[in-house]
Amino acid sequence: MKIYTKTGDSGTTALFGGTRVPKHHIRIESYGTVDELNSHLGLLKDQGIAEHHQKFIQKIQELLFTVGAILATDPKKAILKSGKERLNIPKISKEHIETLEREIDRMEEELPMMTHFVLPGGHPTVSICHIARCVCRRAERISTALYDIEPFSKETLVYLNRLSDYLFVLARKLTYEVGADEIKWIPNKTS
Repeated sequence: MKIYTKTGDSGTTALFGGTRVPKHHIRIESYGTVDELNSHLGLLKDQGIAEHHQKFIQKIQELLFTVGAILATDPKKAILKSGKERLNIPKISKEHIETLEREIDRMEEELPMMTHFVLPGGHPTVSICHIARCVCRRAERISTALYDIEPFSKETLVYLNRLSDYLFVLARKLTYEVGADEIKWIPNKTS
């Protein structure tokens, strides 16, 4: 299979189902941002972090392919003429969301209580995690805008929201695991 098809040379691309849309379409922007998030998570996973985090992130990456497939499907063509769903993939479920929540709770139990907002940074690994969190928030914003136009599974939006929470807590956890200082934001502090 060739990687280039030349079908997108005119500035359009095909969704699952064959519908062609401009490459700047909000649907393309939504799943493209999820793909960007997935790449940042790959970079984070490659930073020599604890094996538990690596395995957990890999599962997230696999689910993000599911999220991308959901976002890349034209809702008008999601169901085949036979009545079957076009995508033969698992859906984002309540259980996936609860898995993130349990991991957030587990990490928070091991962290000191947060008394201030924290500035991103302190160590390259922590910074990568914060970048992934910000890209996740952007993916969520774009996906909610798409949802307002063409609704899809609500669990997909909830998953992205909870994932950004997970990445924030993971950044705090990594701060302690790499021995970095958590940089507190203290308003009105003079330099």
